[in-house]
Amino acid sequence: MEIRSSIWLIFSVVLGGLVAVYGFLKTVNEWFYVRRLGKKRHLLPPGDMGWPFMGTQLSFLKAFKSKNPDSFISNFAARFGTKGIYKAMMFGKPCVIVTTPESCKRVLSDDTTFGPGFPESITKLMGKKAFHGISSEEHKRLRRLTTAALSGQEALSIYISHIEQIVTTSLEEWASMSRPIEFLTEMRKIAFKVIMYVMVGETSTDQSIMEALEKEYTTLNHGLKSMAIDFPGFAYHSALKARKNLQKIFQSVVDKRRLEKTASKKEEKTDMLDMLMGTEDENGGKLSDEEIVDLIIMFLNAGHESSGHAAMWAVVLLQDHPEIFQKAKEEQEQIVNKRLPNQKGLTLKETRQMEYLSKVIDETLRVVNISFTLFREATKDVNINGYIVPKGWRILTWLRSAHLDSEKYLNPKQFDPSRWDDPKTRVNFIPFGAGSRLCPGRDLARLEVYTFLHYFLLNYKLERVNSECPIRYLPISRPVDNCLARIIRSEP
Repeated sequence: MEIRSSIWLIFSVVLGGLVAVYGFLKTVNEWFYVRRLGKKRHLLPPGDMGWPFMGTQLSFLKAFKSKNPDSFISNFAARFGTKGIYKAMMFGKPCVIVTTPESCKRVLSDDTTFGPGFPESITKLMGKKAFHGISSEEHKRLRRLTTAALSGQEALSIYISHIEQIVTTSLEEWASMSRPIEFLTEMRKIAFKVIMYVMVGETSTDQSIMEALEKEYTTLNHGLKSMAIDFPGFAYHSALKARKNLQKIFQSVVDKRRLEKTASKKEEKTDMLDMLMGTEDENGGKLSDEEIVDLIIMFLNAGHESSGHAAMWAVVLLQDHPEIFQKAKEEQEQIVNKRLPNQKGLTLKETRQMEYLSKVIDETLRVVNISFTLFREATKDVNINGYIVPKGWRILTWLRSAHLDSEKYLNPKQFDPSRWDDPKTRVNFIPFGAGSRLCPGRDLARLEVYTFLHYFLLNYKLERVNSECPIRYLPISRPVDNCLARIIRSEP
C-alpha cells in the first residue's frame, strides 16, 4: 500500500509540475505578444496564443491530420464563443483568424488596410520575387503583364485546343488500361502539362522529365503548410531542396531561351516566358533572371494544384450523386447536338453555355475548399467586428469555415449544385480570393476543369477501388490513395 501511495504521489507531483510548466510557458507567450500592447490588448479578440515558438501550430496540425479538420476552429468556438474572430499564433507570428464569410471577404477586398501576409517559410519556397513576397506596386505591375497570357480571351481560345488534346488522349489511354490508376496523380499531370505549355511553350517535353518536375512540385507543396523546420526528415527541409532543384531546371530553360532569342533575333512572344523576358519598366529596366524564375515556379505550382484537385473532386462528387451526374451529362449532350456539322472540338463560347456545370464546379470548390485559408497582414490598427487587429499582425481568412457556414448555406457539407440557382449564394463565395490579389489564373483553371468534365461526362465513368478511403487534408484535401480508380468507357 505504501509503495502504491508513493507512486501516486510521484505521479501527482510530476503531473502538477507539467501543468505548472505548461501554464507558465503559455503565460510567457501571452505576455510577449499581447501584454506588451498596453491598453490595446483589452480590445483584442478572444483566443489562445499557445506555446512559445510553436503557438497554436500543433493544434492546427493535429486537427488537419485527423478525420475532422474543422475541430481546430470549433475548439476555439467552444472555448471563446462563436465570435467568428480569434487571436492565435500561427506560422511563427501572432495572428487573427476570421471565419465568417463577411469578414473574410472584407479582409481580402481591402488592399489598402490588409497587405500580403504570407509566412516567411512560404515566401522562401515560392520565391521572394514571386507574388507572395513583392510590394503592392510591383504586384500590380506583374499582374498587368501576366493577366492577358493567363486569362485573356484570345489566349484562352488558343489554349482550349491544347487542353482538349491532352484530355482526350489521356482519357482514352486510361480507359484502355486493365489496372487502376491514381486518378488524382493523373489529373495533376494533365494540369501540369497545360501550365507548362502556357508558361514555357513546352509541348513535347520528355515524359520522364515531366514526371520528375511534377514530383519536385509535389514535395514542394507538402512543405507549404508544414512547420518550418529545416532539418533532414521534415517536410519543409525536403521542400527547400525541391525548390533548389526547380531553380536550377528553370534557370537552364531561361538560359536556353536567351540563346535562342539571340540567334534568331526575333522579338515574337509565344508564351509567358517570352513576355517576362521582354517586359520593360518606364526606365527601360528588365526583370532579372531571379524574378523570372520565381514567377515561373509560382505559376507552375498554383496552376497545376488547383485545377488538378478541382477536376478530381468534381468527378468523385458527380459519381457519388448519379442524379446530378445525369443532369450535367444531359447539358453536355445538348451542347454537342447544337454544333454545326463541320465543327471540330470544344469552343470557348460553348464553355460559357455550361450553366449547370458551372454550378457543379462552384459547389465542388465550396465543399472541398482547396485553399482552406489565405494570408494577409494589417498595415495599421484596424477594427473588425468590434475587435482591434494590431498593425503588423497576420490575418488568416479561414475560407473553409466561411464556405461551410450553416447560416449562409443550408446543410453546408451536402453537395448540392442547385443552391447556386439563387444569385445571393455567391455574395460571399471567395474560392480564388478577392481584391487586387484575386488569383490571376482562375479563368485558365476553370477552363481546364470545364474541358475535362465535358469529355468525361459524355463518354466515361469512374469506378473507385476504395470509395471509403479516408481523406488527408494537408496540404490540400485528397483521398489517401490518391483516388485509386478505373476509368470505364460508358455504354453508348
